[in-house]
Amino acid sequence: MRDIGGFLDHYPFSKGVGFWIERHVKYANLEAKTIQENRQKGGEFSLKKAFTAKDFTEKRYHQKELFYRLPGRPFIKFAYMMLLRRAFLDGGPGITYAVLQSIYEYFIVLKQDEIRTKRGDEN
Repeated sequence: MRDIGGFLDHYPFSKGVGFWIERHVKYANLEAKTIQENRQKGGEFSLKKAFTAKDFTEKRYHQKELFYRLPGRPFIKFAYMMLLRRAFLDGGPGITYAVLQSIYEYFIVLKQDEIRTKRGDEN
């Protein structure tokens, strides 16, 4: 692997917001599949392990599972972006990005529901 000299400018919206949304629908599909696979092979979720597990991978699994089980996840993501990440300080673009991140989170929720429906699960 080679190091790149200088800076790398990243323009996530250079191809337009439609391209960004299209790409994130694909990411949401992958994320939902990963969640489903992890649930099938990862064992029972433990709130205690989310905070106290010694093994990083195990702890991370339970932390992510905790987040995925929260009701209103897209709203939580929006609040996180706006308040903790202070997206509002960037004005309109920051608020737009916070909204898009919460929409992406909602895409994941929808894709999870779609997977459950195809499998015939009610939960």
